[in-house]
Amino acid sequence: MSNASEHAGQAALSICEALLLAMNDCGLLPEHEIAGVLRDAAATHENAIGTEREMERHRAVAEMINSIVAGGNSVRRL
Repeated sequence: MSNASEHAGQAALSICEALLLAMNDCGLLPEHEIAGVLRDAAATHENAIGTEREMERHRAVAEMINSIVAGGNSVRRL
């Protein structure tokens, strides 16, 4: 993956995390719903099909999302 793609991915992750935290802060989504959104996203990648290389990437993404759910974030636990 190119540096530009890696940076775009990191930016997207940071933006999504900030949006989910803001939604919780504003009372739009409780923490258990946010964790559910993340679990759904992980499941999408766990169930993806494609070439071996594509599936490897999907598994890595699912593992990353699941680790976020398991470990929370630097501000508070989900």
